[in-house]
Amino acid sequence: MVRIDGYLLGNRQTEAGEHGDALGPLFDSTTFRHLEGFGIGPGWQCWEVGAGGTSVVSWLAKKVGPTGRVVATGLDTSGLAPAARPPVEVRAHDVGADEPPGEDFDLVHARVVLSHLPDHERALRSMVEALRPGGRLLVEDVDPALQPLLCLDEYGPEQQLANRLRRGVHTLLADRGADLSYGRRLPRLLREAGLRRVAADAYFPVASPACAALESATIRETRDDLVTAGLAADQDIDRHLANVNAGGLDLAAAPMISAWGRKA
Repeated sequence: MVRIDGYLLGNRQTEAGEHGDALGPLFDSTTFRHLEGFGIGPGWQCWEVGAGGTSVVSWLAKKVGPTGRVVATGLDTSGLAPAARPPVEVRAHDVGADEPPGEDFDLVHARVVLSHLPDHERALRSMVEALRPGGRLLVEDVDPALQPLLCLDEYGPEQQLANRLRRGVHTLLADRGADLSYGRRLPRLLREAGLRRVAADAYFPVASPACAALESATIRETRDDLVTAGLAADQDIDRHLANVNAGGLDLAAAPMISAWGRKA
């Protein structure tokens, strides 16, 4: 996760690291399933865009082996240090502004990146340009507007508070330019970018311990912004965090939409 302009969830804070760590248990299995379906193997050249952690990068490195290459990029690459050894190359890079780090990639992947960029169209074009003919692009992004609730079963005050704070976080994200309905447009955007054999699916965690970890990190990271904007009081946030930590809430994550296609 990266901070672009007013992006709410920057990756320099402790909670942002925890936020990124929670994404892995929730969504890595879905990501890896798609990448396995592409036939990834030794010798592949891969670009991991906006990498905030090491789980996907390390998985790719094992798949491509010593004859392959994994270029992991982001604005802040400090969290990638543990993976920065061959075949992994770590580079500071702004996908929305810089030229792509090559044009011969077999695979380009980005997860929860494009919806937060001010110029996601340029970023997507850059990712397509970086593919060799026949190369694969996998873009994954959440769609909070498609399912905006944190607690689907809003049967009591704890669940009502959780959903009110979730609406507050979404308000902050939208105010900072995040596109909360970006995920659903991915198939069309990939086709318009010239990719072939475009397909997509979605994964929607309804109740998971990883959802609780993600929610705790998100709320602690956005706490000051929520209070300053008048969207929540400190006591509301303290009560919600206690409810989350108690483990009695069935917390859902926004649907993660995965879309993929092949360059002609």
